[in-house]
Amino acid sequence: MKSKSPQGGLVYSTEVGRTCPKCRQALASCRCSAAIARPVTDGVLRVSLETKGRAGKGVTVLRGLALDDAAIAALGKQLRTSCGSGGTVKDGVVEVQGDHRDRVIRMLTDQGYVVKRAGG
Repeated sequence: MKSKSPQGGLVYSTEVGRTCPKCRQALASCRCSAAIARPVTDGVLRVSLETKGRAGKGVTVLRGLALDDAAIAALGKQLRTSCGSGGTVKDGVVEVQGDHRDRVIRMLTDQGYVVKRAGG
């Protein structure tokens, strides 16, 4: 008979999203020292187009946001809505499906952010 782990036998669940490897709580509610901290940015947002690992499909990527998770999610929602496209927010990086670099840069500069086009 297989013995049970003191942390439970759950292998995979989509209920809480990403979890802390130490305390197994959702990263949003984790208070232990193993919580992943975002590196300090220089205040410049970088907008680029990535196609690697995406079967040739382009994705506009926004990096360098020095905001909390809720504010990044709200900004990502605003950008996706204005571009009329899908996307996601992962680990402080906003991804918008398609090549919307010009529109994203214009929107962010109108909101007062310092933005640079990264890549080609």
